[in-house]
Order: sequence, then structure tokens, then C-alpha cells
Amino acid sequence: MKFVVDAQLPKRLARWLAAHGHDVLHTLDLAQANRTPDAAIADLAFLEGRVVISKDADFVDSHLIRKRPPKLLLVATGNMGNVDLVALWERNLPAIESALQTSDFVELGRDRLIVHERPSDETL
Repeated sequence: MKFVVDAQLPKRLARWLAAHGHDVLHTLDLAQANRTPDAAIADLAFLEGRVVISKDADFVDSHLIRKRPPKLLLVATGNMGNVDLVALWERNLPAIESALQTSDFVELGRDRLIVHERPSDETL
């Protein structure tokens, strides 16, 4: 999978995901680094087919209203140390990968993974 990791999350997470076979950018890799506007991150995700990984609730609104970014993984853990965050990903990576195959919006919490269903064509 292809990901872009937002500024509130550590570069360490991006390196860990890359070590597990994913194509990952962190905002620190971008020209404006951690000052990259959310709209530019969403555009990058759209153009390159990346899932945005963020703690920023603004991405939720943008995703739900405008489908930008097209795919979102919201990390809803509150404050968590880097070691604990990576351990959480280690426990959940297969489920996250599977969820992102069927859903455009997934939330990772400390003790659960919430997979938001795509609306059916009948509800649109």
C-alpha cells in the first residue's frame, strides 16, 4: 500500500511501515515538510493513490464532504509514546491492510479498529 503520514505522527512510523513493504512518505519528506497544508497532502494522496494517516480531525471532514483525501486512516489514540504507537501498529497491521481494501475511512484506536462502510450506490 501507499501511505502519506501526517506531521502529528512520527517519522519512525513511516520508517516502520516502509520496512514492512509499504511505499510511505512522511510530511518531513515533502518540500514544505511539516508545514505542508492539509489540502496539499490530500491532493498528493489523490494523485499518487496514497492513504493519508493522520490524527487531524480536519481530514475527516474533508474526506466525508469532498472525498479529499480519497482514503483516510485516522489515528484516534490520544497521546501515545512512539514505542507504544509502533507496538499498536504491529498488533493491527494485517487488520488495517484488510480494512483499507474494503473501506475508504478507517479509525485506529488504542483498543479497536473501526471500519467505516462505503455508502452503497442506492444511498447516494
